[in-house]
Amino acid sequence: MWRHIVSNFLTILIVIMIALGGLAAWGKRQFSGPGPLTQAVCLQVKPGASFSAVSDDLAAQGAISSGYIFRAGADYTGKSGALKFGSYLVKPGSSMAEIVDQVTAGGPSTCGTEVNFRIGVTTTDVILRELDPNTGRYVEKIKFSPAVEATPSDFIDAAAKADVRLRVTLVEGVTSWQVVEALKRADFLTGEVADVPPEGSLAPDLYEVARGSERAALLAEMTARQSRILDEAWAGRAEGLPYDTPEAALVMASIVEKETGVPEERRQVASVFVNRLEQGMKLQTDPAVIYGVTKGQGPLGRGLRQSELKRETPYNTYVIDGLPPTPIANPGRAAIEAALNPDTTPYLFFVADGSGGHAFAATLEDHNVNVAKWREIEAQQGQAPAPVQGD
Repeated sequence: MWRHIVSNFLTILIVIMIALGGLAAWGKRQFSGPGPLTQAVCLQVKPGASFSAVSDDLAAQGAISSGYIFRAGADYTGKSGALKFGSYLVKPGSSMAEIVDQVTAGGPSTCGTEVNFRIGVTTTDVILRELDPNTGRYVEKIKFSPAVEATPSDFIDAAAKADVRLRVTLVEGVTSWQVVEALKRADFLTGEVADVPPEGSLAPDLYEVARGSERAALLAEMTARQSRILDEAWAGRAEGLPYDTPEAALVMASIVEKETGVPEERRQVASVFVNRLEQGMKLQTDPAVIYGVTKGQGPLGRGLRQSELKRETPYNTYVIDGLPPTPIANPGRAAIEAALNPDTTPYLFFVADGSGGHAFAATLEDHNVNVAKWREIEAQQGQAPAPVQGD
């Protein structure tokens, strides 16, 4: 009898163990397999939140099939104590394992609210956007210029969230003085800036920053990026260029950057200035003359005067030979690459064509035809004639 009881007990124990093993295997598949989410959602993990609260939120949004398995999986993988606050974009079909990895890895928020402090040539704008999880695109909610507008109250509330993603964008063609002055108004940054960085030394780019970051540290990162970009472009430069140092190439790149806003034209514009240098012609580029007037401290805001075009300054390329002594702005990667790998063209002249781009010419005769067309456009628009190459 006892033998029969023991046998039955062992049989039941084996069945239970098999069932538990099967249950564990099923749970593992549930944890590691594709999740039920059909549309992306934004998961916000608040400071001090628990895995229990996160699992409840995920279950409510239909991102996981079981809060218990989600929490058990986090325990099993040793990550239940590593939860990081922030906003996370959970993609369709994400497994519980992938979501656990996502919310414990940390880093910049991938959804929710973003504040972009955009430093432009004519204005600095603060833009608050929200990510639409369904489209993966940010939707602009608030935009203002801190130099001329008071900070909107709804912006203050939205930007105060702990998980807000902070970015600083440097637009191509801004000057170093403009960058420093703009960063002084970025109240999410700290620290003083002792000196304005050398012109051209800052890389136009997008920078992720943390609240309380040092302004000097951000400028150092901008400088390091520009140095890397210039070194890479210099290593791959074309042969026979009429400048033999990276510093001179940076000056050329800054002129190219300021002369055209059309990406496809950069290498053509660079070719014009390279050809002029090779033939001993003056560059005759207005942006350099303007820099000599403003010292890079903001836009000129008017046309150049004849007295300014005739005055001999280190930046008046209608008077001096060769390149000006320093860059006239901070050029982007594309302008630097254009300066170091210009197109091969016969062009010596270019003038605006009314479309936002330029008309190029190899001879003064052809250039004068293009200039006449541009003068007609200026007259139609009521603009005063601006100086052009060949004048």
